[in-house]
Amino acid sequence: MNDGAQDRGGLDPARGRAPYRRPPWGRRSPYRRRFGDGRDTGVTYAALDLGTNNCRLLVARPTGDAFRVVDAFSRIIRLGEGISASGRISEPAIARAVEALSVCRDKMTLRGVTRARLIATEACRAAVNGGDFQARIAAEVGLKLDIIDRETEAELAATGCTPLIDRDADGVILFDIGGGSSELVRLGRSQPASSGPPLPKIEAWMSIPIGVVTLAERHGGYAVTREIYEAMIAEVAVYVDRFVAEHGRPAIDRVHLLGTSGTVTTIAGVFLDLKRYDRRRVDGCWMTDVEVTGVIERLLAWSYQDRAANACIGTERADLVLAGCAILDAMRRAFPCRRLRVADRGLREGMLVQMMREDGVWERG
Repeated sequence: MNDGAQDRGGLDPARGRAPYRRPPWGRRSPYRRRFGDGRDTGVTYAALDLGTNNCRLLVARPTGDAFRVVDAFSRIIRLGEGISASGRISEPAIARAVEALSVCRDKMTLRGVTRARLIATEACRAAVNGGDFQARIAAEVGLKLDIIDRETEAELAATGCTPLIDRDADGVILFDIGGGSSELVRLGRSQPASSGPPLPKIEAWMSIPIGVVTLAERHGGYAVTREIYEAMIAEVAVYVDRFVAEHGRPAIDRVHLLGTSGTVTTIAGVFLDLKRYDRRRVDGCWMTDVEVTGVIERLLAWSYQDRAANACIGTERADLVLAGCAILDAMRRAFPCRRLRVADRGLREGMLVQMMREDGVWERG
């Protein structure tokens, strides 16, 4: 971004973009959109999750009792980089966010989105300039972000991941390892809905104010010794142990772990020895406790360069993945389940399900 672009209240003219005009995105869309060929496509939905580490977008249309993704975007922008030390979202991070969010806006416009929910999480909650950042994004990109609270974040993650709960299990321990915070949710058996995906049954939840970015910044993420790794686990365990003390531990043989985050999808990709990341193979895959331990031990033995060279990690995650593993290990030690299911889904899917359920799209058949 060029200097001064923020002060003009518009987009950087060097990027060649026309002044922004707000499309008809609202809480509810009263009409159905037709494309140029006259084909009635119905309402198109978008869900955007601006996290501490990633910017993610899904564009989808209802189909049957679920939805079909028609476009997606994901980019690591490290919005929360340095917040733990300065308390502020930095100018370079804002520039990265503006660029990524502009791509998301253009995709939503191209796909004819008529109903959208756009959220921001821990970085914007924690930063003293979170509100100013929110206003700048509205002015420069034309997107109005909703900075959600931790309870809403846990609810959305649960809604998005509920279809992956083993139907024979009594429930799951769901965790979402983020960049600036991690959500821990105890779910009972999912409740069948009259239409659409099943409903989550949240029995207890906790938001832990620790994520991969904040943990790696405090302990280091490049050269991680066994001692550093154990110190990371201990920091997270304070919160997880408090959760167990307050809510108890379910019968471990009757529940399983369900993880949604870049950490668990990375672990699954390394376990499957993928030459390039493949969501179709990762989302919904099962790993045993022994298999998870084996991958983490491999990652601990690798150098930063080894991690960066792996196709499922890369340079963008190489300094964060072991912090994520430490958070996961704190969860695993508190809840020693035999199985972990990996979810490449979460907040965005939860938002889509909630919007479509509010609109009654599945009831209309």
